[in-house]
Amino acid sequence: MHATRKLWTWLAVICVLSFSVLGWVGTEIYLTAPPIPKQVVSSNGKLLFSEGQVQRGQEAWLSAGGQQLGSVWGHGSYLAPDWSADWLHREALALRAIWAQHDYGKPYEQLGIGQKAELDGRLKSAMRSNTYDAGTGIVTLSPERARAVQQVTEHYMGLFGSDPAFDALREQYAMHTGSLPDQADLQALPAFIFWSSWSAATDRPGESDLSYTSNWPHEPLVDNTPTAGAGIWSIASIILMIAAIAGMIFYHSMHQEEGDPTPPKKDPLFDLTPTPSMKATRKYFYVVIGLIMAQVGMGVITAHYAVEGTSFFGFPLGDILPFTVSRTIHTQFAVLWIATAWLATGLYIAPAISGHEPKYQKLGVNLLFYALLFIVVGSTAFGWLGTLQHRGNDFSFWIGNQGLEFTSMGRIWQILLFVGLLFWVTLLGRGLLPALKKPSESRGLIAMVFLAALCIGGFYATSLTWGQKTHYAMIEYWRWWLVHLWVEGFFEVFATAVIALLFTRLGLIHAKTANSAIVLETIVFLFGGILGTLHHLYFTGTPTFVIAIGAMFSALEVVPLAMIGVEAYRNYQRSKAAPWVQAYKWPILCFIAVGFWNVVGAGLLGFSINTPIALYYMQGLNMTAAHGHAALFGVYGMLGIGLLLFCLRGLSDRAAWSDRLLAPMFWLLNIGLAMMVFISLVPAGIYQAWASVTQGMWFARSPEVIHSTFMETMVWLRVPGDIVFAIGTVFLVLFALRLLTGAKSKQPATAAAGISKA
Repeated sequence: MHATRKLWTWLAVICVLSFSVLGWVGTEIYLTAPPIPKQVVSSNGKLLFSEGQVQRGQEAWLSAGGQQLGSVWGHGSYLAPDWSADWLHREALALRAIWAQHDYGKPYEQLGIGQKAELDGRLKSAMRSNTYDAGTGIVTLSPERARAVQQVTEHYMGLFGSDPAFDALREQYAMHTGSLPDQADLQALPAFIFWSSWSAATDRPGESDLSYTSNWPHEPLVDNTPTAGAGIWSIASIILMIAAIAGMIFYHSMHQEEGDPTPPKKDPLFDLTPTPSMKATRKYFYVVIGLIMAQVGMGVITAHYAVEGTSFFGFPLGDILPFTVSRTIHTQFAVLWIATAWLATGLYIAPAISGHEPKYQKLGVNLLFYALLFIVVGSTAFGWLGTLQHRGNDFSFWIGNQGLEFTSMGRIWQILLFVGLLFWVTLLGRGLLPALKKPSESRGLIAMVFLAALCIGGFYATSLTWGQKTHYAMIEYWRWWLVHLWVEGFFEVFATAVIALLFTRLGLIHAKTANSAIVLETIVFLFGGILGTLHHLYFTGTPTFVIAIGAMFSALEVVPLAMIGVEAYRNYQRSKAAPWVQAYKWPILCFIAVGFWNVVGAGLLGFSINTPIALYYMQGLNMTAAHGHAALFGVYGMLGIGLLLFCLRGLSDRAAWSDRLLAPMFWLLNIGLAMMVFISLVPAGIYQAWASVTQGMWFARSPEVIHSTFMETMVWLRVPGDIVFAIGTVFLVLFALRLLTGAKSKQPATAAAGISKA
């Protein structure tokens, strides 16, 4: 107990220090973020962009689809360009062409080597020179550069407007005509994109060859190349990771874990009858399965748009289900169904742990269910409607689609979801309170479950920290608090603690061992995970020290994965501990699959892009998608399905349970995911990385690459994996339907997946 108290103390210290540093980094980002000019003018007095247009352009881009329609500073979708890279390249080419025609009377391509070299040098100097006046808030450009900016402005207004000359390009970008019907928004959009590219190439005050985005994106025309720090800290992070893994292996070899106990002769959970509130969670799991099916369907449609743009095998599906909507639903539902599975698991186990059913607990569980259902349906419907009808910036932010990846629902829905999560924490706390008060070997685990739940509820408040007019760099800072810390952090701690608690109640591991192990695992994970958030923010207008901190701590995130194979093997052995454990075979195999995908998806594929030098060239390319699919579904999705099966085992008639349906479900989901990732996404990502390294980020995201024969072939090669995966989800549906309509029993189901009364 003394050792465990010391671990809790260390956990508290690490959390306080880590969040203090993360908060300090946020204040530095706020103070040093790329300045938003009041005006952009030419030196001869011509006004290019007026006060407020950059901000309005940001709102307009987000309302038109935002991070579901290309990306800015590398964050967003992969079909349309990264607009900051695209503008930067177009402006550089336009300015060079203007000079060539003015100085030599012919196109740049027809000039001699010396003439080209002179213009190339002048171009780098002009594009990197910082002409922002902090006193007046004005950026001043030369008349020639002003002409180049005007040319690119006309391109963007035609593209996001209704100019028929851009129909073919819009098809390649999966865009629709008239993305911004409001003329003021259409005129403001180029101001925001110009500012994002200006920040990416212009040297910071007092610096040389160092832009506000640390020279991202790669653009040889303006000498945007990786900084020395990106390379040095990448090397240092790899060395630290290897040393930390060696240290962890040494620690585990010196501190052998206590062996597993002799399992009980019969299932210790066999005789537990679900309480009314536990039974009320059953509908949550069926909604989870429905959301999985919807997410898979939207994923198929979204992937297909990479070939046909706005059609689905010739049918103009994009007219009613645009790419921005299908991708929003695909990414949003992934988070929602995983979160719902974990929330329902918490509500299911709380009364079982304490042996106490709080008054009105069933009513609370039912109210929360319908509230969450209202939020899911409402946010999806209004986001869809707002996109189709171009309802404008205010509608998009407050009730429609905010245009931010994984956090797209309008502010009203975010507020309602935050209230719902706090209500969930209250329900969970009411159920766990008697067990928390009662001294027991499992109390530490129960406390970890509740603390993780408290963080899940509380940290969703970070979705409310940005507003319509918040600086884009700060939006990204707070968005990753939510996506990284909420989804990848506290939900994982919660799920890990729940699994440990389940295994202790089954008598497969010692409660004392689990108590210490879960706190130690949380320390190791959060030590790297909290400040590891910064690896998402290397190039989003942040200070250069973000690269150093993010690189070193994100490397530490990989360290606990070094021992994940050992844990997976031990779980496999536990599944054979006694004949009755076979009742839990498929939930346990799901937890083993989590270990596999943790190593492959989060570890190998994650670290392949996490170092600054790797992410510099691969941010916003398909290697990110490969990591995202393998980690999000492979780790969190399989964890959600495992918990779902554990709970349904106790909520369903034993005669209706079918391992014959679960076996193909499990293998098809995992094999289909592996096929999708390694046959399609990884080769596509490597091909794009080559394009990024050799010619620049603009080229890697250009139609020439995205719609090349190779890349479109990679999209088609997703089909076999998608089919295998989809069939796996069909088996999950058939399994769930069998539980509803299959063999009947006179006796109510007993909680094989529940927890014995404390």
